[in-house]
Amino acid sequence: MIPIGALIGIGLACGLIIYFVYIKVPQKVKGLEKTEEINAILPGMNCGACGRPGCFAFAQALTADPDLITKTPCTTVLQDPEKLEQLEKALGITLDASAMLKKALVHCNGNSEIICDYSGVDTCKAAAQLLSGYKKCPYACLGLNDCVEICPENAISIDPEKNVAMVDTEKCTGCGLCVTECPQNLIELVPAGTKIAFLCNYKQLRNVPGREKCDFGCIHCRKCFKACEDEAIEWNKETALPEFNQEKCTLCLKCIEACEPNTLADFTKAKKEAEVVTA
Repeated sequence: MIPIGALIGIGLACGLIIYFVYIKVPQKVKGLEKTEEINAILPGMNCGACGRPGCFAFAQALTADPDLITKTPCTTVLQDPEKLEQLEKALGITLDASAMLKKALVHCNGNSEIICDYSGVDTCKAAAQLLSGYKKCPYACLGLNDCVEICPENAISIDPEKNVAMVDTEKCTGCGLCVTECPQNLIELVPAGTKIAFLCNYKQLRNVPGREKCDFGCIHCRKCFKACEDEAIEWNKETALPEFNQEKCTLCLKCIEACEPNTLADFTKAKKEAEVVTA
């Protein structure tokens, strides 16, 4: 009888412990309900474009800091008015999708001369390991499809003549996956309302020994800066490069006409062409 009594006693003790834990310990982690609400609104693609390993992790981050959505927005939600409205209510903030939407811009004109035959692994990441690639410009687009393959919207293609990545701004959602994929750091997310594209990524004021920028590279002549009558271009003295104020820019294109190397381009041109085709 003693062993049986002992077992009964142990059972009652365990039962009391379980009951005490059930009463005293919170049934849900603090903030989990809000996280689950936000997570239900997110697309569930777990693409990682927001900088988090998945949508649930992004929802956790938004629960702690709702303003994070303005810094690293979910581009899929931005393009869905119903989901955007739900997210606004869940976060308790107002979001301007047009101001937050971005597009990918490739800072390369694709005119760099090939200086050696590359026969290694057919990826930009592999080719970039060998003296920053096989082109004369050490910052040139290598055109080996890394960004093309990672784009979920099929918005990137390789120009067969220039051998450089080209972005279809109509398809691009600004997810940013291509930005982190490019080993040459050529791709930047810019506001969707950007008017002038700067097509150069040569980071040195002088040529790198043994390497040169292409014929379309910025020569720091300041002609674009001088040609702008709307004060929409500021000259960065440290980098000797132009910086564009999109709000002041009237898209008069005088800066593009003044640029002898053709480093500047109309970023809205692709959108205009698409509208003409649609019409």
